[in-house]
Amino acid sequence: MEDFVPFGSRSYGLMFLLLLVSRGMDFLSTWVATPNMVLEGNPIAKKLGWKWGIPLNFVLCLGFALWPLPAIVISTTSVLVAARNFQSAWLMRSLGEQLYRDWHVERVQETSVTLYLFCLFAQTALTGGVGAAVIYFSEGQLAPLAIGLGIVAYALAVAFYTVLGIWRLRRSAIRSARVAERNLALENAQLPPRNNGKATTISGKPKVQPQGE
Repeated sequence: MEDFVPFGSRSYGLMFLLLLVSRGMDFLSTWVATPNMVLEGNPIAKKLGWKWGIPLNFVLCLGFALWPLPAIVISTTSVLVAARNFQSAWLMRSLGEQLYRDWHVERVQETSVTLYLFCLFAQTALTGGVGAAVIYFSEGQLAPLAIGLGIVAYALAVAFYTVLGIWRLRRSAIRSARVAERNLALENAQLPPRNNGKATTISGKPKVQPQGE
């Protein structure tokens, strides 16, 4: 294939169809897992939502179909992301987005950060290693080279967005702890002063209620 293909040609139609199917699978897997985008890890996609995300990706498919190399890279990464989403989509949908998020956050908080990051980087390194091997043995051929780059891009994306999610989670936990400490300090400041265990006496003679005749 050439670096660019003419618009409307057979190669362009093939690249456009490839992009459309792969990006469609990514959107479908996301919708099955988190229809309200509560569990979406990409902050840009979450901000765009379905209303703007779908037409924007359609336009990008029209544009990148002119350039086979990034078209195959994007398609490979999108298919792998969709497969990852489908792996846990049934659990996310059955528990519900918010309940699954709370459950996942609790599991992460109960796990050592060192162990979590070690497993994450081991997973992404092994996946990226497969992509690197495909690139090495591609001998400069476009399709294998692009597929290998797509696998490496997928591994980097998983590592980046997972670390970003952990960082945001820890920052939120620290912020919540600070707010709780501040509220506790305000509550303690509003409590009446104690008498150090001494009884309080009331001076003066008690009032005598008149008795009826």
